[in-house]
Amino acid sequence: MQKTIQLDQNFIQRVKQQIKPHWGELGWVTYKRTYARWLDDKNRSENWDETVKRVIEGNINLDPRLKNNPSPAVINELTTEAQKLFRLTYGLSATPSGRNLWISGTDYQKRTGDSLNNCWFIAIRPQHYGDSHLVPAYLDKNEVAVSMPFSFLFDQLMKGGGVGFSVVKDNIKQIPTVDQAVDLTVVIDKKSQSYEPSLKVGAVDKDTWAKEEQEQDDYIYYELPDTREGWILANARLIDMHFNRNNPEGKHKLVLDISKIRPYGAKIHGFGGTASGPMPLVEMFLDINQVINAKAGQNLSAVDATDICNLIGKTVVAGNVRRSAELALGSNDDQDFIKMKQDKEKLYHHRWASNNSVAINSKFDNYGPIADGILHNGEPGVVNLELSRNYGRIADGYQAGIDDAVEGTNPCGEISLANGEPCNLFEVFPFVAEQQGWNLKESFSLAVRFAKRVTFSHYDWEVSRKIIQKNRRIGVSMSGIQDWILSRFGHRVVTGFEKATDEDGQTIQKPIYDPEIVKTFDDLYQAILQADQDYSQELGCQTSVKHTTVKPSGTVAKLAGVSEGMHFHYAGYLIQRIRFQASDPLLPALKECGYYTEPDIYTKNTICVEFPLRAANADSKNFASAGTVSIAEQFATQAFLQTYWSDNAVSCTITFQDKESKEIEPLLHQYRHIIKSTSLLPYYGGSLKQAPKEPIDKAKYEEKANKITGNVEAVFMKENDDQKDLELVGQSDCAGGACPTK
Repeated sequence: MQKTIQLDQNFIQRVKQQIKPHWGELGWVTYKRTYARWLDDKNRSENWDETVKRVIEGNINLDPRLKNNPSPAVINELTTEAQKLFRLTYGLSATPSGRNLWISGTDYQKRTGDSLNNCWFIAIRPQHYGDSHLVPAYLDKNEVAVSMPFSFLFDQLMKGGGVGFSVVKDNIKQIPTVDQAVDLTVVIDKKSQSYEPSLKVGAVDKDTWAKEEQEQDDYIYYELPDTREGWILANARLIDMHFNRNNPEGKHKLVLDISKIRPYGAKIHGFGGTASGPMPLVEMFLDINQVINAKAGQNLSAVDATDICNLIGKTVVAGNVRRSAELALGSNDDQDFIKMKQDKEKLYHHRWASNNSVAINSKFDNYGPIADGILHNGEPGVVNLELSRNYGRIADGYQAGIDDAVEGTNPCGEISLANGEPCNLFEVFPFVAEQQGWNLKESFSLAVRFAKRVTFSHYDWEVSRKIIQKNRRIGVSMSGIQDWILSRFGHRVVTGFEKATDEDGQTIQKPIYDPEIVKTFDDLYQAILQADQDYSQELGCQTSVKHTTVKPSGTVAKLAGVSEGMHFHYAGYLIQRIRFQASDPLLPALKECGYYTEPDIYTKNTICVEFPLRAANADSKNFASAGTVSIAEQFATQAFLQTYWSDNAVSCTITFQDKESKEIEPLLHQYRHIIKSTSLLPYYGGSLKQAPKEPIDKAKYEEKANKITGNVEAVFMKENDDQKDLELVGQSDCAGGACPTK
């Protein structure tokens, strides 16, 4: 019999009296518009304590021991743990991932555990659907289908997750020759509210089509139900009809009826938000069909497969709340893949939908073209699969095949993943946790147990269930690393450089690390291993294949106002501009409190609000920002964390100045045996009008800050919060803008 753990309301009231959440200057505003769910019974959105209660209860009740008459000792253990997690999260000493903040404890979580995971990975090669929720009716579940990885990607993107996918040559060559072109027609009934807009993007009138085709039976007809699954199954049918092995009827005409799909603006139940209408879907079907038809009698290339994934991602983005994050991983000698974004027309049409990286190993040494590509458009990134398969932390040395199934990474690069596997994250803010009196080893141990329970969710795809059960991979991260190190130790991670000679006889600048910092990180890592071992023994399951990471954070870091992941603050003092829909109920409160607002110059019905921010330790002589820290120190910092902290990977977007561009190639070469994945972007410095971030000096910060005279939360709570499903415009959960908001 299932036993349910619940947090007592009296306990919650005591915590609220004892602990004040460590909101950053953007924290409460970010929370209210991103993670506070609407409460129908109270006709308002959640307050922070209600969100934390929902999230913790949703997680603690995933403990599998609760299913079968748990003992009083287990009940007491989990109740105590839930209370500790509530305190930890409510105070913002740590938080679950943004996905958990949004979904955990909801009915949607009960339908699919997929929703609790930020990102996924899939190899683009024919696979069987297996015992999954989306097996097309025309296929046997054990039949290998070309459509399967595209359906997986579409499904996870529609659920709000990001997807990394591999189009390396070994995968693409497994896709059979395209046997035939498909004659596609998309029809819509006049009664549909989307009739006129759909005709404009390529659909045809259903009655007109019926008159022309009524005496023919050489087509496949599919009426899409008004569900996420319907979109995915229709796309699978379209793809598979091009290949005889997955086209049992042998027909080459396909008719997709979109009449039942809800119109633009209709409410989406479950995940939330409003519908985009069928128009983006019509465009996607026609575009994907064009890509595959062009290769009739030939084989698809990595570029073709990436285009299909990007067209799917573009369609998902078209939904108001849905966000798409993709990372395409190609072969390092596939020049067509590497150069595919140089086609500006296709870049602006759909190829923007993925960040592109190349797979390398430690023997790879052709970094010149990669560095040149980075200088021109910030791509490609690099992913060292050999390191990921054979190393945890670099400090622990070579461990042959420790993670042998790894084929790629999530879109932000912090978790090495096998086919069908998700990233599963929890984040501790040690800078805040120590201020609030937490023992860091206990904080990280609680994080381990939270993430471990997520692996016991029900997952929709068989490929995912198998690899999750095998690996139980978790990603315990920390954010605000720069704030914490500088506050605790008085200096940054890298204390200097010394000349050394590498294995090729080249002179390099070898970073110097403080032994005390090394020991601190190592002690925390060992505490995480012990916590996983203890909890795995309690649950009778595998210990996790890997445990730690550094995620880019972004939105979640804004809650506590700490630096994002391992990244340096953008500047010591800056103006952060946030865009709101003009109807957002937060705007009157922001204006009343003295925040400067003005119409957005780029988007209609959008208001740009300026938030003056001060970084922790901004006045310290050892403070460094993204605009001042060297590219060499950023590489060295990422290498430190990969060596002594993360057994998965470290997400990092290294910024560089124009004068540092010649250092990119030698630094990629120097750290090829240490860094598992990385990407680089030039530092722009907020030179655009209404730039998201604009560095300012201390005097201007104080001038702006002195004009803010009220507490937004207090002012807002006096008003009637009568709107829902509104959120910040253009926010992302990754420093590089890759991953979804939630």
